[in-house]
Formats: sequence, structure tokens, C-alpha cells
Amino acid sequence: MNTRVSIQTEDFNLADEISALRKNDQRVGAVCSFIGTVRDHNVAPTLGTDVSSLPPEGAELARGGPSLRSSAQQGEVLSMELEHYPGMTEKAIEAMIDEACARFDIFAARVIHRVGLLQPLDQVVMVAVTSAHRGESFKACEFLMDYLKTQAPFWKKEQTPEGARWVDARSSDDAALAKWGIQAANG
Repeated sequence: MNTRVSIQTEDFNLADEISALRKNDQRVGAVCSFIGTVRDHNVAPTLGTDVSSLPPEGAELARGGPSLRSSAQQGEVLSMELEHYPGMTEKAIEAMIDEACARFDIFAARVIHRVGLLQPLDQVVMVAVTSAHRGESFKACEFLMDYLKTQAPFWKKEQTPEGARWVDARSSDDAALAKWGIQAANG
């Protein structure tokens, strides 16, 4: 694989990306991946919810949240627009992949982050990591996602029926990053 970081408007195919990441590397015994999608974070189904009212299969569902709420009352996400600073964003993510390689026994990592206008259920981000054993891949993948959520220079704007709103990092995202010894003050 020629590049570890891609910032793009086009969608991606996880199977193709993993195939390229592990191609001809017979050391690989584990691959861990994460895909983030556009979702309406205001809808949080709980156990016992009538499944006929849930989003289609493959939609990301929040866990442990309050009961299913009316999207009209809470602000349905109609679309999301992501912006970045070309050059700076790629450099920042490359540095964090270098840090993941130093912290964990991994062979390769790949991060794809989409920008532009995205619709609900669209893929936004992919992180894939290879290693000899699953534990290192899991840790490196989680480390990279915690970084991306708080430190990567992206700006996210959601469109709702009530209008547009910029999305800020949450203090819970900072706490996730802190477990890796990285302090942030976003939330």
C-alpha cells in the first residue's frame, strides 16, 4: 500500500482496503478495523424497542441511551458536512500512525477519512491495523480512533430540520484519549 492516510470525498470498500493492507505480508495474523458512519445521534433505541421502527440493517445504533426519542423533537440529522485543512490533516494523522507504531507491535495501519457532504448511513472513517496477534491490532485501532475523534483537524457541521450546527468534541472523547496518556481539552 502506497499511502497510510487518505482524505477523500469518495466512498471506500473495507474488503479492498484490508486486502491491500495485508497483501503479501505473511507475518499478519490479525487485522482489526473500525468504520464510523453518519447517524442521527439523537435516536437511541433500547432493548424492547419495536424492531420495525429501527433504522435499516447496518445503521449504527447508540447503546445505553435513553428510550427511543422522536427525531422531530430532538433534531434529526439530515446530512453532515466535513471540512479539513489539506496537508495539515494528513500530516497530523501520519504522526499519530507513527505514534501507534511506536506504542504497539503492529505491521501496518491505514486511515481513510471522508470529507464533503455526507448523508445518514454513509461511511465516514475507516481505521485498519495489522499485527501478528489480535491484542495489538485492537489496541492500536482504538488508539487511532480516540485520536481521530479529538485531535485530527476536521470540522463537522450537521444539518437538521432546525438548521445547521457545528459539532464540538465531547469531554467523554477527551477522557478516552486520556487513557493513552494524551491530554486534550475539547469538550
